[in-house]
Amino acid sequence: MPCTTILVGKKATYDGSTFTARIEDSQAGTYQPKKFIYVTPQSQPRLYKSVISHLEIQLPDDPLGYTAMPNATDQEGVWAAAGVNSAGVSMTATETITTNERVQAADPLVVCQPAADSRPEIPGGIGEEDIVTLTLPYIHSAREGVVRLGSLLEKYGTYEMNGIAFQDSDEIWWLETIGGHHWMAVRLRDEEYLVAPNQLGIRWFDFDDAYGRQKENMCSADLREFVADNHLDLSQNGKFDARLAFGSHSDSDHCYNTPRAWYILRYFNPTTFLWQGENADYGPESDDLPQTMVPEHKITVEEMKYILSSHYQGTPYDPYGLNERKEGRGAYRPIGVDRNNFMTLVQIRPYLPEGNRTIEWICFGSNTYNALIPQYANVTATPAYFANTSATVSTDSFYWANRLIAALADHCYGSSIAIIERYQSSLQAKAQQIILNCDREFEKSGDLSLLMKANEEIAELTRRLTDEVLAQVLHQASITMKNYYSRSDH
Repeated sequence: MPCTTILVGKKATYDGSTFTARIEDSQAGTYQPKKFIYVTPQSQPRLYKSVISHLEIQLPDDPLGYTAMPNATDQEGVWAAAGVNSAGVSMTATETITTNERVQAADPLVVCQPAADSRPEIPGGIGEEDIVTLTLPYIHSAREGVVRLGSLLEKYGTYEMNGIAFQDSDEIWWLETIGGHHWMAVRLRDEEYLVAPNQLGIRWFDFDDAYGRQKENMCSADLREFVADNHLDLSQNGKFDARLAFGSHSDSDHCYNTPRAWYILRYFNPTTFLWQGENADYGPESDDLPQTMVPEHKITVEEMKYILSSHYQGTPYDPYGLNERKEGRGAYRPIGVDRNNFMTLVQIRPYLPEGNRTIEWICFGSNTYNALIPQYANVTATPAYFANTSATVSTDSFYWANRLIAALADHCYGSSIAIIERYQSSLQAKAQQIILNCDREFEKSGDLSLLMKANEEIAELTRRLTDEVLAQVLHQASITMKNYYSRSDH
């Protein structure tokens, strides 16, 4: 059950931007190479064919261009994952989420072919493989994204539970699927941030708004009837508690999902979450953690990277901690884990022209050890260092270079982490300086070619500094090998 998502409304960020950020993780024991590309309108398929569910869907003939984070190989389909289209709308899909047996019984996940004899079950409908490709090229606002994806879910169904974010310069919407064909979505309030750690998280859902004004709530056409017919409403106070109705409350949530939410909330709202002792309102295994809160200070890009790279620093649960008794280490699943594939953070800056308004911050590999770098989204091609990820290991790829750095540094964390931190800080600062200079030049000329030039300059900077840190970490790992021996030691 991979991925962690944070969304931040425009009144909660340092510069009035909207933020959407998500890490995509591989399943345990696997690693999925990713690449950062631009899909032109000409290369967008008109007849879409899903690999996993064997579904064929005819698509409109007027797609927008968009960035994407697909798999390096297409054996399991595209998995476009996250991107920004030429209308300045972003989406990220998907955050795998959980549900309960009552929902699964009332609206089963879709199968194309049931399991029989030695044949496995074949999923049906649409899923994470398909959702960005089917939605992002055809929307002009975050709200339109909810409507389009909702109609696809109602028509084709899905074989998995997912959370999806849509973003424009003004609004962020969060959609969660419910069973095979139902869904609900809420608009993130401008002053709040939202945390999604592989759990269905929407708490209070307003059906009256969803079926009326649709200001902050939307849902599938028959969701209220679905809840009533299947006795899903467990609320006691007259307000509909969607998490109680549709969510899970398992022991595995307490070690895998809720601790991540707790740590993020603890970081942005320390007054509420740092209280210790028997009277603490919330802990890492609390079932009633809020999904959204107003942060105690404005949130920056750097903090988003830090918290989405975290491994419970400052608590007994840090796998790299110095707690001699090792109590708590490994109890909870970190956010920055070995099998992070990539992270994107889309920053839409409303105070700038549409041409250079949107920055897509990206990084590959384990977040604890990688660096976050910016790319202008309004381009027609991406740098080869980010786009040409091969199926085999190569230091010519930003993805593989970061995977190598993490694997080496993990075994000599104490001697390598200072090297990693200097690399992360230096690269992000220098790359951001390129963005600031380009913004000033673009304001004078409006020349879109400046954006691609800046992206390429950042790619070259990234390659150089990444190669340097790889060499330094390799040296540290080499001199701490178990078979290290020197005559001068004796």
